[in-house]
Amino acid sequence: MQINKILLTGLLCAFHFFTLAQNAAPLRIRGKIQSTENQAIEGASVRIRTLKSGTVSAADGSYQLSVSKTGQYLIEASAVGYLTRKQTIEIKNLAEEQNFDLILQNDDQQMQTVNVVGKTEKRKLAESGFNVNAIETKALANSTADLNQVLSRSTGIRVRESGGLGSDFNFSINGLSGKQVKFFIDGIPMESFGNSMSLNNIPVNLAQRIEIYKGVVPVELGADALGGAVNIVTNQQVKQYLDMSYSYGSFNSHRASLSGRYTDAKTGFTINANGFYNYADNNYTMKEIEVYDYAQSKYVEKNFKRFNDGFRSGMGQLELGYRDKSWADVLLLGMLYSSSFKEIQTGATQEKVFGKVHTYGDFAMPSLKYKKNDLFVKGLSASLFATYAKEKSTTVDTAISRYDWTGNVIGYDKNFGERDQLSIWKYTNNFAILRANIAYVLDANNSFSLNYALSAGRRKAIETLKSDQSANTLDVPNKLNKGVLGLSWQNQLFNERLSTSVFAKQYRLHTYIREAKYYNGTGYVKEEAEKTKSYYGYGVATRFKITEETGLKASYEHAFRLPEVEELFGDGNTILATPGLNPEESDNINLGIYASKQINDHHFAIEGSAFYRKAKNFIQLEVSNIFAKYRNIGNTQITGLDGEIRYNYKDLLSFTVNASYMNAVKKDPAAATKEERIPNQPWLFGNADIGIGKNDLLGKGSRIQLNWFTQYTHWFYLYWPDRAIAESKSRIPGQTVHNATLTYSVKEGKYNFSLESRNIFDTMAYDNFRLQKPGRAFFLKFRYFIK
Repeated sequence: MQINKILLTGLLCAFHFFTLAQNAAPLRIRGKIQSTENQAIEGASVRIRTLKSGTVSAADGSYQLSVSKTGQYLIEASAVGYLTRKQTIEIKNLAEEQNFDLILQNDDQQMQTVNVVGKTEKRKLAESGFNVNAIETKALANSTADLNQVLSRSTGIRVRESGGLGSDFNFSINGLSGKQVKFFIDGIPMESFGNSMSLNNIPVNLAQRIEIYKGVVPVELGADALGGAVNIVTNQQVKQYLDMSYSYGSFNSHRASLSGRYTDAKTGFTINANGFYNYADNNYTMKEIEVYDYAQSKYVEKNFKRFNDGFRSGMGQLELGYRDKSWADVLLLGMLYSSSFKEIQTGATQEKVFGKVHTYGDFAMPSLKYKKNDLFVKGLSASLFATYAKEKSTTVDTAISRYDWTGNVIGYDKNFGERDQLSIWKYTNNFAILRANIAYVLDANNSFSLNYALSAGRRKAIETLKSDQSANTLDVPNKLNKGVLGLSWQNQLFNERLSTSVFAKQYRLHTYIREAKYYNGTGYVKEEAEKTKSYYGYGVATRFKITEETGLKASYEHAFRLPEVEELFGDGNTILATPGLNPEESDNINLGIYASKQINDHHFAIEGSAFYRKAKNFIQLEVSNIFAKYRNIGNTQITGLDGEIRYNYKDLLSFTVNASYMNAVKKDPAAATKEERIPNQPWLFGNADIGIGKNDLLGKGSRIQLNWFTQYTHWFYLYWPDRAIAESKSRIPGQTVHNATLTYSVKEGKYNFSLESRNIFDTMAYDNFRLQKPGRAFFLKFRYFIK
């Protein structure tokens, strides 16, 4: 089987290299596509129809085409929201490249021409060979949602939070979850931004687009992802803008954000500023909690307010540098600082209540970003990101009191804290990140990409209440170094109807771990473990257009996922260290179809996919009453389907409905749970979103918009099915949750006001490990945006 896969990949490479040799042509025409406001237009369609030659503009608006003969050519450029531009150009000398920049006008201007609709980034990604969803966040920027809540509306995605704002969460793509999924901001690993930067902390208006890769991940992200990746794309094209917002809502929740950029038109000097602040008491009601009533001498169910669940976090980032210079398209030096404070209400389950346990920390990260197209030679581009960061966190468990859900003290133990021994753990994480990407466009049909990502981490901890650190496994820094090297080749054939990407990856893991092995009667004996090993993956992604609006997709990857710092060393709160974890390994296969149809002002779109995952050394979080730990559980097989239907009518009405089904089962022959569905994972769920809005209804330049969003989750077992009883707490019940948002914008979106209700019918909602989620909540938001 392994040899067959290697031979198949080799044959694909040989076939495409032969095609490359047959289709290579010198590059002759280059330029940029810009708006009348001098802003780069990404995703514009640029074609010379007489040659059946075409391409799509890059993020900076640049494009390139090839011709083989002198003469006159009619070049045509079009993009969504702009009128088509046609211009005749003349090539007199094949030895000299020609530069032609094109400026597109907004579609509300009158021009005697045919308007050809170009492709948005969402459409381009849908038509790639990868199984990828793209969410454009412009329509959601005025809502109070964070990125977790936005992502949970996509097919195949399930985000399960353990509580309110700032709570821990589990993110799943097609049945693979947790650390198997990687997160990025503009291609940079989110882990390099500290704990304060997580999906449930980042406001939605800081993102321009969210890309979700399922199972198979392109080498450009440099990820050792097993289940997929999420890339948050910020607005990099607008040279000057200011975006500020503030929201207030239930459970004393406050959220503020600021994002802005200034670029001097003459010198290219650029200032970027980003920041946010979150605060919440998270004192929502816990319903039907079983407690002992001494007056009645029996257990009864009551409702209680959470009381030790406060959260606050803040982040500020400033970048200075230059854009659009001859020596750099982007050169930025930055500094990011973030801090957080979080009270801990429960352990891994809600049976145990804490009244004083909390954690806090801060994070600092200087950074360097560099990007240049046409570096040294035409068609060669390079990008670089480098940082060395430090994170400090403290976990405090020093209360001798014992609490129940009333918030009252029910007992004391002067020898132990609420979770274990009295302790103040101070953690120090140091890590370096280096990411470099080199891409070369050989011609309009062939390009190459080489990516290298290095992550070097050190973790140290001291328990300050103890002078003797002999039992401390982290008194000497543990080390985790990961390197991912990727090479890919993209090819297009048959006038772009067939698009294929073939790639290979090398994963390198180096660990050094201090581990307490046993107690010998007088003290702890430690053994040092050091390991270096490499792993190799490969894959292919292809797309074939049946028509311009319909196509088939397929992708395959043999992938590895290297253990993370938290999985090996624990998180300092409720997750214990597991230094013996092995990397996960999986064969991921995706098959998909997409289609769209425009009938006058009615637009229909449909996407569907089937997937197969066969994972080895599957890593799963297992929970006891308070603590949890990761361990390898053998082989796992996941199969499933997901699909989405979308409808739009002008800018008045929109409707989206999607559904996902997956079956993840244990495949270890020696296990008692063989062929059983993996517990604590939803396996059937769906979403529906309907929106209706009207421009200029309450004045010129205004818009009023109402959105209703419904989320359904079928019931699933908390533990292995053969140990679960349908009527017991081993089963997490099905649930349907409704949310509504009303938004009013004036001055062409300069001032924006929104009112949002989540869980509007106050449904009993559960999530990861049957932890209750907040009930009905209301939020108000004001947003100011100019550019």
